[in-house]
Amino acid sequence: MDTKIWLSSPHMGGGEMKYIQQAFDENWVAPLGPNVNGFEQDLEDFLQNGAHVAALSSGTGALHLALVLLDVHAHDEVICQSLTFSASANPIKYLNANALFVDSERDTWNLCPNAVEDAIKKRLKTGKKPKAIIAVDLYGMPYKINDLRSISKRYEIPIIEDAAEALGSTFKGKKCGTFGDISILSFNGNKIITTSGGGALIVKKKEYKKKAVFLSTQARDDAPHYEHTNLGYNYRMSNICAGIGRGQMEVINDRVAQRRANHDFYEDLFQEIPGVTVLKEPNGDYFSNRWLSVITIDPQSASLTREELRLALHQENIESRPIWKPMHLQPVFKKERYYGGKIAESIFNNGLCLPSGSNLTDDDRSRIAENILNTFKKVMV
Repeated sequence: MDTKIWLSSPHMGGGEMKYIQQAFDENWVAPLGPNVNGFEQDLEDFLQNGAHVAALSSGTGALHLALVLLDVHAHDEVICQSLTFSASANPIKYLNANALFVDSERDTWNLCPNAVEDAIKKRLKTGKKPKAIIAVDLYGMPYKINDLRSISKRYEIPIIEDAAEALGSTFKGKKCGTFGDISILSFNGNKIITTSGGGALIVKKKEYKKKAVFLSTQARDDAPHYEHTNLGYNYRMSNICAGIGRGQMEVINDRVAQRRANHDFYEDLFQEIPGVTVLKEPNGDYFSNRWLSVITIDPQSASLTREELRLALHQENIESRPIWKPMHLQPVFKKERYYGGKIAESIFNNGLCLPSGSNLTDDDRSRIAENILNTFKKVMV
C-alpha cells in the first residue's frame, strides 16, 4: 500500500532544535523560562495590534481562562458557534455554565449574526443576558467581524475569538487572534504551527495577561509558603514546547503560503466537477490561512456523497474527514439550547476536509487528484 497521506501533520522547520537544546543546556526544563518569554514576544510581534500573549498548555485551557477572566460562573449563559470542534464549547461546561449554540451562515461557515442577535433577544425576554460570545474562525476563515462586533457593542456582551485554527489569517489586514475582547490560539500537532501541544491567550490589557499567568500557575499568592486565595490551574506552557514554537514561528509565513497553495490546487481540481463547492473567501477583506481546505458535495448534482468520496480516499490510504459535527447535535450537549436553522447541519452532512498539510509533496497532490478524479469518473459514466 502507498504511504499514508495525512489530513494535516506536523511540519518542522529545522530551527526548533536550537531552542530545545538551549533549554537543556541551561536546565530550563520547566513550565517557565526564556523560551516561554521569547515565544510570547514572537507572537506579539507577529500579531501586533497591542496584543499581550500568555503561552499556555492548550487552546482549551486558554478558552477556559478567558471565560474565568470574563467572570463566567455556574448557570451563566455563553453563546457559542455550533459548527466547531468540541474544545470551543467544553470549557463552558467546566464552569457549569450553559451553552447557547447558534447556527452558521454560508459565506464563512461561522456564527450567523442574525441568529446571534435573535438568541440574545430571546434570552433577554426571559431575564437572562449571555455573559460572552465565542466566535470561531473556522478552518482559518475569519468570522463576520464587523457584524458581530456591532452586536457585541449594542448589547455589551464581550467576544472571545476562538482563533485556534486561524494563526496567519487576517481581516482587512489585521491578524486573527486580535479581534476578540479576549482571543485564543492552539498549537497542537495538526495546526498550522505546533508546539506538540499548547495554546495561547491573547488580551488587550496587560493586567489581564498578568492575571491569566497567575491563574495558570496554580494561583500562588506572593508569600514564602504556598498561599492560595484563588482557585488556580496548571495551564502554563512548558519551556521545551515553547522552544518548538519559537522555531515554528520562523516559518509561519511559509506555512500559510503552502496551505493556501493547497487550496488553490483543490480549486483547480474541482473546477469542472459538478456539485462540488470549495469554501472561498467572501471578498477581498478576508484572508484565510487555509489551515484545512474544505468542500461541500451536493449528492444530486455530483451523483456522489461526501462519505463515498471519503471512503474511496481511505481505501487508497489518503486521510480526509467530515466537517466538525455541530455541537447542538452532539449527545454530550443534548440539553443545551440551539438558535438558528439547519445550515450548520447541512454543511456537516455534505462537507469534507481534504489533505491540507504544508508538507504535501507534488507526488502527494498527484495521488490525491488521480484518486478524486477516478472516483468521480466512476459515477459520471
